[in-house]
Amino acid sequence: MAQCVQSVQELIPDSFVPCVAALCSDEAERLTRLNHLSFAELLKPFSRLTSEVHMRDPNNQLHVIKNLKIAVSNIITQPPQPGAIRKLLNDVVSGSQPAEGLVANVITAGDYDLNISATTPWFESYRETFLQSMPASDHEFLNHYLACMLVASSSEAEPVEQFSKLSQEQHRIQHNSDYSYPKWFIPNTLKYYVLLHDVSAGDEQRAESIYEEMKQKYGTQGCYLLKINSRTSNRASDEQIPDPWSQYLQKNSIQNQESYEDGPCTITSNKNSDSNLLSLDGLDNEVKDGLPNNFRAHPLQLDSSSDPSNSMDGPDHVKFASSLHETKKANTGIIHGACLTLTDHDRIRQFIQEFTFRGLLPHIEKTIRQLNDQLISRKGLSRSLFSATKKWFSGSKVPEKSINELKNTSGLLYPPEAPELQIRKMADLCFLVQHYDLAYSCYHTAKKDFLNDQAMLYAAGALEMAAVSAFLQPGAPRPYPAHYMDTAIQTYRDICKNMVLAERCVLLSAEILKSQSKYSEAAALLIRLTSEDSDLRSALLLEQAAHCFINMKSPMVRKYAFHMILAGHRFSKAGQKKHALRCYCQAMQVYKGKGWSLAEDHINFTIGRQSYTLRQLDNAVSAFRHILINESKQSAAQQGAFLREYLYVYKNVSQLSPDGPLPQLPLPYINSSATRVFFGHDRRPADGEKQAATHVSLDQEYDSESSQQWRELEEQVVAVVNRGVIPTNFYPTQYCLNSYSDNSRFPLAVVEEPITVEVAFRNPLKVPLLLTDLSLLWKFQPKDSSGKDNEEVKELVTGEPVMIGTEVISEFLINSEESKVARLKLFPHHIGELHILGVVYNLGTIQGCMTVDGIGALPGCHTGKHSLSMSVRGRQDLEIQGPRLNNTKEEKTSIKYGPDRRLDPIITEEMPLLEVFFIHFPTGLLCGEIRKAYVEFVNVSKCPLTGLKVVSKRPEFFTFGGNTAALTPLSPSASENCSAYKTVVTDSTSVCTALVSSASSVDFGIGIGSQPEVIPVPLPDAVLLPGASVQLPMWLRGPDEEGVHEINFLFYYESVQKQPKIRHRILRHTAVICTSRSLNVRATVCRSNSLEDEEGRGGNMLVFVDVENTNTSEAGVKEFHIVQVSSSSKHWKLQKSVNLSENKDAKLASREKGKFCFKAVRCREKEVATQFSEKYIFADIIFGNEQIISSASPCADFFYRSLSSELKKPQAQPSVHAEKQSVEDAVRLIQKCSEVDLNIVVLWKAYVVEDSKQLILEGQHHVILHTIGKEAFSCPQKQEPPEMELLKFFRPENTTVPLRPSVEQLSNLIKTSLHYPESFNHPFHQKSLCLVPVTLLLSNCSKADVDVIVDLRHKTTSPEALEIHGSFTWLGQTQYKLQLKSQEIHSLQLKACFVHTGVYNLGTPRVFAKLSDQVTVFETSQQNSMPALIIINNV
Repeated sequence: MAQCVQSVQELIPDSFVPCVAALCSDEAERLTRLNHLSFAELLKPFSRLTSEVHMRDPNNQLHVIKNLKIAVSNIITQPPQPGAIRKLLNDVVSGSQPAEGLVANVITAGDYDLNISATTPWFESYRETFLQSMPASDHEFLNHYLACMLVASSSEAEPVEQFSKLSQEQHRIQHNSDYSYPKWFIPNTLKYYVLLHDVSAGDEQRAESIYEEMKQKYGTQGCYLLKINSRTSNRASDEQIPDPWSQYLQKNSIQNQESYEDGPCTITSNKNSDSNLLSLDGLDNEVKDGLPNNFRAHPLQLDSSSDPSNSMDGPDHVKFASSLHETKKANTGIIHGACLTLTDHDRIRQFIQEFTFRGLLPHIEKTIRQLNDQLISRKGLSRSLFSATKKWFSGSKVPEKSINELKNTSGLLYPPEAPELQIRKMADLCFLVQHYDLAYSCYHTAKKDFLNDQAMLYAAGALEMAAVSAFLQPGAPRPYPAHYMDTAIQTYRDICKNMVLAERCVLLSAEILKSQSKYSEAAALLIRLTSEDSDLRSALLLEQAAHCFINMKSPMVRKYAFHMILAGHRFSKAGQKKHALRCYCQAMQVYKGKGWSLAEDHINFTIGRQSYTLRQLDNAVSAFRHILINESKQSAAQQGAFLREYLYVYKNVSQLSPDGPLPQLPLPYINSSATRVFFGHDRRPADGEKQAATHVSLDQEYDSESSQQWRELEEQVVAVVNRGVIPTNFYPTQYCLNSYSDNSRFPLAVVEEPITVEVAFRNPLKVPLLLTDLSLLWKFQPKDSSGKDNEEVKELVTGEPVMIGTEVISEFLINSEESKVARLKLFPHHIGELHILGVVYNLGTIQGCMTVDGIGALPGCHTGKHSLSMSVRGRQDLEIQGPRLNNTKEEKTSIKYGPDRRLDPIITEEMPLLEVFFIHFPTGLLCGEIRKAYVEFVNVSKCPLTGLKVVSKRPEFFTFGGNTAALTPLSPSASENCSAYKTVVTDSTSVCTALVSSASSVDFGIGIGSQPEVIPVPLPDAVLLPGASVQLPMWLRGPDEEGVHEINFLFYYESVQKQPKIRHRILRHTAVICTSRSLNVRATVCRSNSLEDEEGRGGNMLVFVDVENTNTSEAGVKEFHIVQVSSSSKHWKLQKSVNLSENKDAKLASREKGKFCFKAVRCREKEVATQFSEKYIFADIIFGNEQIISSASPCADFFYRSLSSELKKPQAQPSVHAEKQSVEDAVRLIQKCSEVDLNIVVLWKAYVVEDSKQLILEGQHHVILHTIGKEAFSCPQKQEPPEMELLKFFRPENTTVPLRPSVEQLSNLIKTSLHYPESFNHPFHQKSLCLVPVTLLLSNCSKADVDVIVDLRHKTTSPEALEIHGSFTWLGQTQYKLQLKSQEIHSLQLKACFVHTGVYNLGTPRVFAKLSDQVTVFETSQQNSMPALIIINNV
């Protein structure tokens, strides 16, 4: 139980005090009425004695009484009605609320920290009022009148006669059988005569003389002169006299109000409330129609207001509480005791002392003595006889029966003079004067007698008081007999059916148990008495039980909370809304955040309801808000009900303050971090053949890889524009900001370009939510030309010229448990700083349109306007937490977050805006296929743009053509068969010889040191004016690998006027091309055996080209025609075709392979420019009747692009040390010998049948030949994964291996060639030896001096070799040592000697070579040409 102001040792004596009746004459009553008080009320504040009192017990022992209090009350002849008592108790409880600003106790139990009010004053008030208003009953005498004060006024005509009248009246009331009420303790009631004298108005001498007369008649002990009203009431305002009455009168205000009304009082019952009246307390609400005499109605008479049990939620829900407040109001204006001075107060106090000392206590002492004597004498006679006969008949011991076996004898009544009742009377008298030892023994005796007689009501009363007396005995000789109380409670409740007496037992016993810290037993006792008959009692007892649980040594928190909820429920049923709300709020502390969501929902819902009823609207809103925002486990119907309640309460709140700030709404959830902001216009849809650049849109998913690629592309183009350096203040352009982007800087938006904010909503409920008039909430600080800031905060768009246009979505439906994004736009029309704060909308739900079993809303929901049931206007803020900082040590150790500024854009001046459209852009190509498309550039802004560039990671995929108009072919007509190439018709004679042209790579944007990825777009005049559009041709070439290719283009452009904040803008496009297989080209080059070409220059090459059709005809390709093979090189050119077959047109059907052989020669000196020039010689060998000019666009463009991507591949750079420099130079020279920079371009046409139409596709493949004898391919070869090897551990040697050229490279230093007749006729019969002159030509391939050794001796390694070579010998010198200058050709004249006819191989000379200036001999046998066969004939 909660803490109380009084201890139980003070509480019980104060609850059971000697009762004294007061009977006043009308004149006496008038005197006290001047003070707005009745006589009994006048005495009330002074009724406690200030000093100890002594009396003697029957054994003549002195007994001390401390703090004795007496209760004086007016005689009322009708017992109080239960309904009136109930009403009084209800008002007392509702009038006692926790004090404002009361500091609650914080109780820590386990992991709970609870704020709990330590005291419960409403319970104490209830208990006090309950004990005071208990009606007197026959089985106990504690609240029967012991004495009666007869009061008359000194101003009456015949005061003494008035006293005798009053005395007769008292006698009539006590002894006449018409009056069963009030109850009197003993027949011989003490009468005490009081003469009231009004000091200010009365005659003092007369009063004194009357008093003398009274003393003679009634004795000095039996009368008193009380002087009051020392001042007149009109002087009341002169000095402030304390008012000790108000605290007593407020508690029983109803008594006071009604006790003022004299005369008969007719009671009517409110019919409305009767219809739904529940009979509380199990007692009838019958009311007597009138009273038979002129005595006042009982102070607890039921008035006509409705019973507290009527409808809880009716409009008059505050009626019960209000009646008390009205009384309080009525009383506050009245000053009590206005005519009394402090001296009068002392006189009244003195009067009470005198009455008690001289009158009451001697009377009680005498009565106790008489009763004791009677009992002793009776015990001697009847009691002993009675018990003897009992023993005689029934044996020595009566077995104690359990209470359930005893028959219901509550109806048994003893006559007033019965000895058992005399014992009880004596016990009660002893109890009232605090003589607890004697009281206990008497109660104990009486209990035995009553139980023997099975008078259960009497027995229960004796048990109850015996237990209390035992507890209050000084020195505690015996423990508190709790089982007495339990038996008493059970008897009252179950046998006597008297809940009022049972309740008194429980209240007393619980207090006693609490004082002994037996909280568990106290709680069980309190809970036992909760029942359906009285909600108020049950609520208070459950609340006290809850306090018992929390006050235990180890607090039982959940039990506390559970019983608080039960108490709150019963308070609510009893109409005590405030107490109900308080109980629920206290219990909520325990259930909150523990995952008991249904319990939380129930509590919050009740708190919301009760708060709303009490007009605590803010609390109601927050409680309903909690129900909605937690992940609710309620059913859809329940959630719908919660939501409707919430909206209803919210509506009422917003109507109270229509001009206040918009409230924060709890639904739907907003995932703030998922908010995305997009700057710019929406992408246009594709229009026929026109396809807009993909750019950036909110529909694209974020991909970190691709965003990194775009960033690199932008850095690349910015670096080119800024002469190879990226400026320090460069930040990559971000059009779409999300949780992955870098949002630490204020983003820049351009005036007149929309800003789209994508807000991610989620509806956690199982009912659909409808948002209407949804728009963004923002704050804007415009910047004018003078640079001043004018702040403009906009919540709604008004009629003035707007700086920021706001888009409003009229309806936005979110189905149950759906996540959905809304895209809201703002249109900035002025420069300045914009802050997007949140969203503003009307929240509502759809009427009668629930989502059924996940199937979706019923028909009619999505058509037109949704029927809104109710909606409220509110807002939600977008607050995005930035990324966690993790750079410095301080940031790593603490939790700090950086800013996220995606919602705070700075609006800057106008910028140009480019739109790019692709026309006839293919989606599928063959590998290597060339296709012509068009690109349209449109400036849709009001500013001119310039500096347009495009950058791509795949520059070999497209070209805008060369720089010079001559190189760019005319735009083809619409026919599909028109070639994208620039062609010239040729005659058929020059089939096999090459047509030569040249071009510089600078014309094609592949200059020295340039970045081939960044391509300037050739705009006419280099500027695109506002509203202007330009169409440019664009050639595309299918990538060499088959598959799907994503090719990213980034267009870069600037404003003509330089802007300080935005330097440039970009536009992105991602093209997706699917390529299918076409041709695979392989080529090798080797040295020609013939030493001289037609012009007598050495160094011919043979080029072998293999072309295979790898197309698997899924693209409908019938066949490929090889139209032309071109070469491009700085030093070499194709001269003619050496194809042996006569087949002129080279056609390749599916899976066919063709082989071509070409002769290549070095270019003439005049054709070859300086080494560093970028001029390439193109030579075309044509297989058709049209020459494609390979040095023009687009053929040359793609050739250069493929060349540059080849050159980009990393070359292994040897590390350079000074001492090794010479060695490396040598190596470089040797390597150059075997190098050749010849590039082959194979041009082809493919015949495709599509939709029964024949199309001709064209394309080109490139093969780049670097090394003699090494095969090169047009498409990259797949690397075979290396087989797994065992892991080897070895220690690396520190010695660096000297750089050495490979044997293969060294063997290419010298080219050898034998000149001799193919056949030689010799008459062997004439001359046995045949001598043939042979010229050995040695050609130095390198650009350095070479030492050469020619060894003519046959190598005798194997017997086979002897067989072949043994038949001829070289005559003359067997070894020659020569030095050949750079690229020198030297001829040696040799003689070969034969002895037989036959075919001989002359290729036996071995040639060794080394560089002259090298000490290290890299002497290596030189590669021999093909076998040199000679036929020797005999003639």
